[in-house]
Amino acid sequence: MTGSQRVVLLACGSFNPPTNMHLRMFEIARDFLHRTTNYHVVAGLMSPVHDKYGKEGLVNATDRVQMLRLALNSSAWVHVSEWETHQDDWTPTREVLQYHQELIDSMVNGNVDPTVKRQRVDGSTAWLTHLSGSTDTVTIKLLCGADLLESFARPGLWKDEDIEALVGKFGLVVITREGSNPYKFIYESDVLTRHQRNIHIVTEWITNEISSTKVRRALRRGDSVKYLVQDSVIDYIYKNALFDTHNKQARRLHVLGKELVGPCGLCEAAGTGTRVHACGGVNMDAVNIDTATVTTTTLQPSPTPPPSTLVT
Repeated sequence: MTGSQRVVLLACGSFNPPTNMHLRMFEIARDFLHRTTNYHVVAGLMSPVHDKYGKEGLVNATDRVQMLRLALNSSAWVHVSEWETHQDDWTPTREVLQYHQELIDSMVNGNVDPTVKRQRVDGSTAWLTHLSGSTDTVTIKLLCGADLLESFARPGLWKDEDIEALVGKFGLVVITREGSNPYKFIYESDVLTRHQRNIHIVTEWITNEISSTKVRRALRRGDSVKYLVQDSVIDYIYKNALFDTHNKQARRLHVLGKELVGPCGLCEAAGTGTRVHACGGVNMDAVNIDTATVTTTTLQPSPTPPPSTLVT
């Protein structure tokens, strides 16, 4: 798009698990930038944190990457970057953005910096190939929630040089949340005020307070998280017993919820109706039983009790 600045939005986080709000952030940010600036968003990246980040309850990176891939099946422009998870240790956010900008420079921007080694495109960076074919350079910006902006004020949490680079060199696209006032934090910070033109505050008018923490709590308690997380991600969580879903009661409630709207694996294989279970309701957890082991059982209606025992 001639005359516009092409941008890649990158979100760093645990994504433990990825929620629908994580996905919504990209859509909200792209709409805002296209409507109010000359930025043209050409791709989105989600970079899950390394296992050594040390957050309590953090499942391994392999599972988090797979959940992200499942969650993004319906997106044509947001992708997963595994680079951070493949490092030897936790990587500061500034270095994550720096790596991806250098990768873009090497592959798309014609090696803007001659000191940067040209990178090899593989399956994990194939998303870069569709960014070529234009003379407009591509830059990267950090997509985040207002809580990250607020965290800059916590003593000892961020290095001054990292904040300077994140805001001054790359820029932020900040999604507001209920009760936050990002403009106040910008005002109270000399660094943020100095680079405020490189901070884009995106107001989310359709507020949504979904968080991974609340989703994990619901999963532990056996509560439904449908419509908070993609269905494919929910199934992956239960199949792999993540977030304490090895608890039989939690698993049973999940499977039961699926049974109410469709056949379980056992009954489907047996060819019975949606609400009639060949398993007789005793194999609720058997959602992936081999069809060779299935035998159809005809459920007989309960006999009508004699008139003397009827409750009126």
